[in-house]
Amino acid sequence: MNVLHRRVRPRSFAGRLFLPLTFLVLAALSTLWALASPLMAVPDEPAHAIKAASVVRGELLGVSGGEQGDRATVQVPGYIADLPAQACHAYDGSITADCAPVVDADDTALTAAETSAGNYNPMYYFLVGWPSLFMSGAPAVYAMRIVSGLIGAAFLAVSLGAAARLRRPRWPVAAAIVSLTPMVLFLNGSINPNALEIVTTAALFLNLCVVFENTTALKSVRTNIVLVGLSGAVLANTRSLSLVWLAMAVLVPLMMYGFKPLLTVLKNRLGLAMTAVIGVGCVLGLLWVLQADSLKSLTGRPVDISRLDAAQIMLDRSFNYVSGYIGYMGWLDTPLPMGVYIFWHAAMGAVVLMGLAAPKLRDRLAVLLLIAAALALPPILQGQVIQQLGWIWQGRYLLAVIVLLLLACGVAFREVAFPTGDVARRAGRWLLAGAAAAHLYAFLYVLRRYTVGLEETIRWPGMLEESVWQPPFTWQVLGTLYFLVLAAGAVLAYRALFQPASQPLVTTAEDAGAPSPTPEKQTASAPETSVPENPVPAVSGPAASGAAARHRQPGAEGK
Repeated sequence: MNVLHRRVRPRSFAGRLFLPLTFLVLAALSTLWALASPLMAVPDEPAHAIKAASVVRGELLGVSGGEQGDRATVQVPGYIADLPAQACHAYDGSITADCAPVVDADDTALTAAETSAGNYNPMYYFLVGWPSLFMSGAPAVYAMRIVSGLIGAAFLAVSLGAAARLRRPRWPVAAAIVSLTPMVLFLNGSINPNALEIVTTAALFLNLCVVFENTTALKSVRTNIVLVGLSGAVLANTRSLSLVWLAMAVLVPLMMYGFKPLLTVLKNRLGLAMTAVIGVGCVLGLLWVLQADSLKSLTGRPVDISRLDAAQIMLDRSFNYVSGYIGYMGWLDTPLPMGVYIFWHAAMGAVVLMGLAAPKLRDRLAVLLLIAAALALPPILQGQVIQQLGWIWQGRYLLAVIVLLLLACGVAFREVAFPTGDVARRAGRWLLAGAAAAHLYAFLYVLRRYTVGLEETIRWPGMLEESVWQPPFTWQVLGTLYFLVLAAGAVLAYRALFQPASQPLVTTAEDAGAPSPTPEKQTASAPETSVPENPVPAVSGPAASGAAARHRQPGAEGK
């Protein structure tokens, strides 16, 4: 066989199966959360479920008095209208989920129901509400949750897939793994657009980084260009603040890569088309916010203090909300065990430190911008509504920015060699095992909260002896499945981070359809053989030498 040249195939360093396997793991974890949480056990879920059921029946806004705090009245099936009663356990961790009445699957006649999400953008609700059109009762609600989780898992998977397509992908992939906190998965398994804005922010940022990194070969990243357009348009229509997150997810890559890649993308037909898609999405999202006044239906108790005083108080409370980034489950009634917080505090702190210590100044400035935004936005936003709504801020409201910060830190640190020696591999195994253990601990703790309550007189064995509520398939089955999926995810993450990169694709003269060169021509052409410009960080073992240790550079096939 005669070699004509070497060519780099634009695919993930982790292999062809990385993306589908990642989706399967994330979809399974989200689905298990959807089943483990009692119905309406997620903040504001009754309002979102009612909104979803009304939107898919053609009622986008409902009827409202138009005053601040007035809920919208919509027409939904009776069993949907009765869902607020399922949240009888809200705000009190000692109340188990057996307090909820049975969802009457036969009550399908349309009836009036109130929702505080009446004037929210309908796009998310179109995506998740359709199971209620042909199902009823609890199965319909669980199906809506699962659909929401699958959509979120798809965006999370393409985020990790994009991280794996970067030229130096290991630190970005590691940061993306850290960003998958228990709270992200908990929200992903619920009916709440908060989850969609988090995952689309991540997808937009990482896919845009891949595109900007490969502007000399845009044909090789066409899928990423499409994902940029799709995630941007969806993000612009999730929640009222999503346009702010979209602006940040675009601004940070511009700071990291400069404006020249953007100009190159705008000269590309597909790039220009996807930019137009995002633009249309932004216009539609902004028009909905202005026309529907999406913030007017929010409820709360006004507080008689100045906006400046409220902002100063919020600034003092900045780090009180960090637990909400990691996991504050239920209706803010189930803080996770301290061990879970300690692990994620350490992991998130390490990732942020990486970003602050990044080699390039412009990358460090981008990270500093996000840190400043994470500190400044809650005081500003809460201060603006203190006299109308009172104290309403929750940690999850900023989770899209926190995830973006962690991902940006991983991208900023990409130039630093990723350690893959024996010590690093052992440390990696322990860290991934710790992450899996923290996720499992959080999952079982939430199940404990709803099966036996969080009374100090009831210990873990009480879940076996005194459970008064069971999720579908029992908590034992769900807990076992969650453990198995986490184990599979940890193995997948370890292989992605520590396995040697594949060899570049070798194209033969026969494959290219050209006649075989003579031996003299082979010798003469040998010095022109091209290899990827950016090898992966050094690995131990035989793969550390030669072409086998060189990493595929996405987008080397030309325009």
